[in-house]
Amino acid sequence: MSDIHHPGRRSVLAAGVASAASLGASWLLTGCTGAASTPAVPAAAAKGTPDRGGTLRIARPPASDAETLDPASALSAYEYLGALYNRLVRMDAKGQLAPDLAQSWEPDSKARTWTFRLRKGVTFHNGRAFTSADAAYTLRHILDEATASPQAAVLAPLIDPDRLRTPDAHTLVVPLKTPNAEFPSLLTHYNCYVIPDGSAKSIGRTGTGTGPFKLESFAPAGPGRVTAYPDHWAGAPVLDAIAFYSVADMSARSNALLAGQVDLLSQTNLDFATARVVAASDRATIARVQNAQWYVLPMLTTEKPFTDVRVRQAMKLAYDPEHVVKVALQGAGTAGWDNPVPPSDPAHIAAHPKHDPEQAKYLLKKAGQEGLAVDLYTSSYDPLFTPMALAYQDSAARAGIRVRVKTASADSYYTQIWMKKPLMATYWYTGRPVDQLLTQIFRSGSSYNETAWSDKDFDALLDRARAETDDTRRRELYGQAQTMVIEKGGAMTPMFADRLVGISRKVRGYAEYGFEFDYLAIGLKGA
Repeated sequence: MSDIHHPGRRSVLAAGVASAASLGASWLLTGCTGAASTPAVPAAAAKGTPDRGGTLRIARPPASDAETLDPASALSAYEYLGALYNRLVRMDAKGQLAPDLAQSWEPDSKARTWTFRLRKGVTFHNGRAFTSADAAYTLRHILDEATASPQAAVLAPLIDPDRLRTPDAHTLVVPLKTPNAEFPSLLTHYNCYVIPDGSAKSIGRTGTGTGPFKLESFAPAGPGRVTAYPDHWAGAPVLDAIAFYSVADMSARSNALLAGQVDLLSQTNLDFATARVVAASDRATIARVQNAQWYVLPMLTTEKPFTDVRVRQAMKLAYDPEHVVKVALQGAGTAGWDNPVPPSDPAHIAAHPKHDPEQAKYLLKKAGQEGLAVDLYTSSYDPLFTPMALAYQDSAARAGIRVRVKTASADSYYTQIWMKKPLMATYWYTGRPVDQLLTQIFRSGSSYNETAWSDKDFDALLDRARAETDDTRRRELYGQAQTMVIEKGGAMTPMFADRLVGISRKVRGYAEYGFEFDYLAIGLKGA
């Protein structure tokens, strides 16, 4: 599913994989061997060096006909973006900032002006040299209201596009409206891939970037293909090409993998029954990405009864996250304890209130909500939504909260349920920097603030954290912000789930982080 929720229409299977659907979802759930006789889901993908060449075949969920390769506004074409483009700054496998098209960056003493030193000798796929003009244009394109970029809400309060400076071809100077010691981390977002100067009208079709692959074909909501760009600045990729197929649902994608018709299932978190069958097959296996997704039960704070902070606190104290992890994830994940910052993030704080159904009952009584009954919406859009909802229902019952789990259509879930119903299930990919996470999803007025929570003190705390140049003190301030989300916010975060990715046994070099993988290193054995 998309990181920024944007479901596409259901479409027919791509040519070449349609026949896989005939195996049927029921076979996947039961398999030729019972669950008891299948091996445990692997902890990691196969290691080893891939052979050079070959075509990696990726099955991904269908998108809408409006799908675009413009990274500033793309909401579904993640697999293409990572292949076609580079950012100025990226996140490495350890979650640390690393150079990409910018070799280095430094702030002034107040973190109010940032200077980026750009790589030399980099070319776009059309042969044009990459310069600071392209970097500045990319930022202006993101900030342009006509682009409607999700990242604009994060960058617009910081950047005046008219004040960007390019003193030479390989230097970009970004003056900020307010100090921000975390600013480079905000450029690691997938909307921040660099595009050529002046390409706004064509980039959605051409995909012209500086990445390890160049576009051969692309059809919105349909198939596409990219081929190796031999002049890539970091060296040519292992693969010759990547072919993309739009496949309607998880069972069809999984069956295509089992039939040997595709090599990797993208944007697909397999359920455990399916993952066991895949892992037991001769053609395919599972790559486990630890704590790759954080699951949320957002309470809409503008709708009763969740306008009352005591009710929100009671809803959090009423359930046991460890129980949800055990039931919904079968242990393949980590309890969230209502903190959206993943445990692997250096800014994560471990402190949290304990599961306390008696205190939850007390708070509900004080709020005049004894015997509270709520509807919790879920769907088959993601295989963990319903198990999470049922596990919450079971746990919260101990505090006297009656939860009615309601299943909505997967096709319309993110248009009719998300951010519209008072309580529902959703998830996000981890891998975003802490300031991006807290700003985009919890700050007042953000278009992706799915709980509509608004707290001026929280917003001010984020501003203080951004302006703090001392790393230790800044981390403490982000810790305080997490505490406010836990204690006052509307988001329950029961768990961080390992993502179970279906891949061919031929795939080598699969290393996923954020919500992308290493396009230079991935390849096939026996290609």
